Amino acid sequence: MTQNIKPTHFRSEGDVNTTPARQAWNASMDDERAQALLKRDSEVFLHQAMSTPCLDTLEAAEGIYIQDATGKKYMDFHGNNVHQLGYGHPHVIKRVQEQIAKLPFSPRRFTNETAIECAEKLTQICGGELNRVLFAPGGTSAVGMALKLARHITGNYKVVSLWDSFHGASLDAISVGGEACFRQGMGPLMAGVERIPPAVSYRGAFPVADGSDVHYANYLEYVIEKEGGVGAFIAEAVRNTDVQVPSKAYWKRIREICDKHNVMLIIDDIPNGLGRSGEWFTYQAYGIEPDMLCIGKGLGGGLVPISAMVTKDKYNTAEQISMGHYTHEKSPIGCAAALATMEAIEQDGLLGKTRADSQFMHEKLMEMKAKYPVIGDVRGIGMLWGIELVTDHEAKTRAYDEAEAVLYQCLNNGVSFKVSQGNVIQLSPPLIITREQLTEALAIFEQAIAKVCKDFNYF
Repeated sequence: MTQNIKPTHFRSEGDVNTTPARQAWNASMDDERAQALLKRDSEVFLHQAMSTPCLDTLEAAEGIYIQDATGKKYMDFHGNNVHQLGYGHPHVIKRVQEQIAKLPFSPRRFTNETAIECAEKLTQICGGELNRVLFAPGGTSAVGMALKLARHITGNYKVVSLWDSFHGASLDAISVGGEACFRQGMGPLMAGVERIPPAVSYRGAFPVADGSDVHYANYLEYVIEKEGGVGAFIAEAVRNTDVQVPSKAYWKRIREICDKHNVMLIIDDIPNGLGRSGEWFTYQAYGIEPDMLCIGKGLGGGLVPISAMVTKDKYNTAEQISMGHYTHEKSPIGCAAALATMEAIEQDGLLGKTRADSQFMHEKLMEMKAKYPVIGDVRGIGMLWGIELVTDHEAKTRAYDEAEAVLYQCLNNGVSFKVSQGNVIQLSPPLIITREQLTEALAIFEQAIAKVCKDFNYF
């Protein structure tokens, strides 16, 4: 089992790429061309945490697979959350190619039919009162627009967010984010941010015997009343990184508190939107509606970067303010990709498929939990699952080395995923994955778990 581990906040976002295990993985690549490409990458790109050095080099991506320079394929169970449709979906490619040939760019002060159709379709699948859209190049920008609009609407600049949350890597986004690794060494950030503990079922800050989580929502009201001047509460409906799934009662209470105190509820569905929960958007699984919705990543079908902030008609009051002012504000190519993505999800029946696959994954993972003592918790929704590895079930001690060993064995056997918080295996496969492929991937994962239990003396 793990010995003498001194975890740091740098474990919070993903697997650590400077450990001996990563160095051993890099050294194991005996292909000269791959090593040469990795060397060139290291020499030309500015190094940064969690992406340097790279895991491998890629030459192709199709369906659920990414393929490296040697021809090795990985089932991609991470995909930076752009891969709801996998890679190279024919409908998305067709629509984008047609758009490039017709209208490749639209200056910001002009509009175009594709952008209008995309916005109309987006408001249709949001339903309810969410019927006003602004597009942007990426999810971080959508969050920035929502924060600005909340200030304009409420006249209050303070924001409440959750510890360990991620809302983007720009200065305003890391200001409201809850992960210390992104704020490290950055100096003064955006003023007026308060953070509260998330509703965590397995190792929460304020656990209760019955496992309920509404008291975490009540803490939001406590902070709003004590702090004053709060204009917005921002959170993911389900946290993507280490997969935290609050109850419906929690979100119902959050909505009530925001309404009572005139606080804008901003739901960040950038990684989980477009079907990953089994609904178009994750908040829909909870029966609530935010004041603002931020989406991105998978909106472009794994092909084109595009995001959106969606809000209500009653908040369409900022005509004298430049909310986004982005060059690609109504990108015909981006909107063609987004429109095709929504069409493909409908045409392929992926929402219903995701709900069925979710039940299958839950059953298989719970069987593993009962069998392998290194698994402390299994939680998830739709096609987003977190498997938390621990060295001790009572103390819930994070199994850092074990999680890393599982990661690299699965990579060796052709399954790629992310590790969050240093010990949570996050599995988020493409929604298009077949049951046979899903079964194969889970078998590879179970083999790795079994080997780790043996190697680390859990049996």
